[in-house]
Order: sequence, then C-alpha cells, then structure tokens
Amino acid sequence: MSGLPISPQVFAILSALIEEKLGIHYGPLDKDLLGDKVASRAVEAGFDSLLDYYYYLRYDPAGPVELDALAEVLVVGETYLFRELDQLDALVRQILVPLAEASGSRAVRVWSAACATGEEPYSMAMLLAERGLLDRVEIVASDVSARSLAAARAGEYGPRSLRSQVNVPPVAWRFMQRHGERIVVNDEIRRAVDFRRINLLDGDGIEKLGRFDAIVCRNVLIYFQDATARRVIDALTRVLVPNGVLLVGVSESLLRLGTALRCEERGGAFVYRKVG
Repeated sequence: MSGLPISPQVFAILSALIEEKLGIHYGPLDKDLLGDKVASRAVEAGFDSLLDYYYYLRYDPAGPVELDALAEVLVVGETYLFRELDQLDALVRQILVPLAEASGSRAVRVWSAACATGEEPYSMAMLLAERGLLDRVEIVASDVSARSLAAARAGEYGPRSLRSQVNVPPVAWRFMQRHGERIVVNDEIRRAVDFRRINLLDGDGIEKLGRFDAIVCRNVLIYFQDATARRVIDALTRVLVPNGVLLVGVSESLLRLGTALRCEERGGAFVYRKVG
C-alpha cells in the first residue's frame, strides 16, 4: 500500500484518462484496485498526490512518457505457450498452410496483437516450422508494454509459461531447450517473429504495419468496454486483406458489436472473416 488516497472524483478522472489512452476499463468496484496500482507508480515517480499525478499525465509535455511507465503497471500480460492450442492449430492448418502453399512468392502475413511476453507468436512459429513453412509466413507480434516485449525478444520462460504441458505438442521440443527450470526458445523461432510496440488504440500505428492475412487478438477485448472494443476491431479489420480472418479468444465474441466481419467455423475453431 502506498498511502496515497484516491477519492471518487480522482478515480473518475484517472479511470477516464486510462480508458482513453490505453482502452482498459475500470468500473466503480475497481476503485481500490486501480488506486493501489496507480499510487505505487505515482510514488515511484515522486508524487505525493494522485490529483497532481493526474494533471501531470494529462497536461505535462512529459506525460506521455510517464503514461507508458504507468501502462507497465496496469497492463495484464497473462499468457503461456500453446494457450488454446486447438484454435492455434486450426489457424495454422486451415488458414496459414493453404495460403502459404498457394501464395507463390508472396509471404503470408499474420499478426499476433497484444502478444504480451511472446508465447503466442512463438507457438505459431513452432507449428509452422513443424510443417516446413516458417520461411513462407511473416509473423508480426506487438504489445503496448516495452517490458513485455523485451522478455518476448529474449525468448526465455519460467514454469508458468508451460502450465498447460498437456497441450504442448511433442514436436515443439525440437525448438525449445530446458535450462534448469527455464525454457529457452531456439534462435530459428526467435528470428521468425518481428516484435513491435503498438497501442491498439493507435489507428495510425496499426495502419503502418501493413496488411495481414490473419490477425490473432485473443483475450484482450475482455478489458474493454464495447465502444472501445468496436474501435479496436474496426482498426484491425482495416488492415486485413479481403477474406482475411481475425481470431479472438474462445470465450470472446464479436457478434454483439455489429462488426463487418462474418463469423465462420474452421477446423473446429471460430474465426471472423473480412468479406470481399
């Protein structure tokens, strides 16, 4: 506990700023949770008032840099290798492999959005490498957290990243080595993933990534209100090629958002396809 109190009024303006800049929604029941997280960063940055900290974030020229530091405290980076494997396997088998085999000299492009510490794009890379298609698919991965991206580029993980060992395909151990309790992804797989720092609310930044045949944005929308989720999905849809597909988490659905994407079943997994 930092000892910095958060009044209802300061909670209201801070939570609104965080939702505006990062998309993360904090409701009234999250007041103490947000207060503790923000206060810990505010004290570290030298503030003794959360109201002063808010004004710094909102109006000071250095506010955006400090907001990046606050994001490191707020962003949830929960992931692990081969999470929701059936969905990833369907993406590779049903979509990426046929596209790679039919694309000629053009590289198929897939984006792992909000990849946290990189386990998801590395899992996709291993599934592609198993089929000898790693050099035919360009994998871009992004996150808003610079700290998470640094860990992703290192490709070294603890036991929690293998918490679902039953889902780890045996062939994956061709591409990983154990060093004590640590798991290290090999150089071939690490070189196959292009990590970028992207805020999913930054439409211009997303546009600069180019066009994709498939986008994986899983277990992210649950932190957004519908209006923010719709804004993000619209931005992702714009960078999908015609007939490109978007995957969200197995517990997430876009149907209530009224997007321009068509929900389809592919190999036992649901995907959202950009029609036309």
